[in-house]
Amino acid sequence: MDFILKSFKNEINVSSLANVHYFEFSRSFDTKKDSHGFSELVYAEKGSITIDSDNYSGKLCEGEMIIHGAGEGHALSCGEAVFPNIVIIGFKCDSERLSELTRAPLPLTEELTKMLAEIVKEGLTVYMPPYNVPGVKDMKKRRSYTYGADQMIKNYLEIFLIKCLRLKENEERSKRLRSIGTDEAELRLASDVKKYLDCNFCHKIRLLDLCFLFNTNKTTLSRAFKAVYGLTVIDYVNTLRISYTKELLTDGRYTLTNIAEMMNMSSVHYLTAMFKQYTGMTPTEYLAQAAVE
Repeated sequence: MDFILKSFKNEINVSSLANVHYFEFSRSFDTKKDSHGFSELVYAEKGSITIDSDNYSGKLCEGEMIIHGAGEGHALSCGEAVFPNIVIIGFKCDSERLSELTRAPLPLTEELTKMLAEIVKEGLTVYMPPYNVPGVKDMKKRRSYTYGADQMIKNYLEIFLIKCLRLKENEERSKRLRSIGTDEAELRLASDVKKYLDCNFCHKIRLLDLCFLFNTNKTTLSRAFKAVYGLTVIDYVNTLRISYTKELLTDGRYTLTNIAEMMNMSSVHYLTAMFKQYTGMTPTEYLAQAAVE
């Protein structure tokens, strides 16, 4: 049997770059509100600026970043006594998840700050000046530059954006936990239960059994899991089952009867009903759609 290679799932794909800027704003500098067909990353490396965009209006403070989405109106202004240093990177990316980074500034960790600095350094080796004119329409590439620098910008930027989205998720999760008073013990409980479910979702899952295994009660378990992951235990298990069912269906070697048996479900009818509840289509309809795509 030949080795079966698995393709990568690309969550974030940066397809092209418009510009890379790193410069010191002059006092009273401002831009007119405009929009364009690509996204724009703005980071305050030193000082702060004022953002006026369709999704956020307010300060972008030192160490914070925000994304302006494609088509989003935005303007920048500076009235600070200390001239701020600003990074602006314009790029094309069609991921809908980027909208999560357009609504409020995100304070960057030390790791993300260093990664952004690497993107800028690679950018300056590929693109020619001026770096202090945000409105330049055609930022020229150098005729030659360090081997792989172009690809490094793309790869670094994609990883940077993924890590930013993860950081945002963690921030929102922490807010939920604080709002309902979830403590570290409940956070560990939810995490341990999730790890168990990830490995055992094909087996019959009952809250009573989970409570026994993790020495807790239904109220604490249900509340902690929903607070941390935004789903009930049953909904989470069912999403895992649906995802696995899709994989087995597209594999082509398994019937619905086989799949129902593999996941210890009572009948094909139950599997079909659950699949339609969570996806809006039957397994047969899903396969037909997948074949077209």
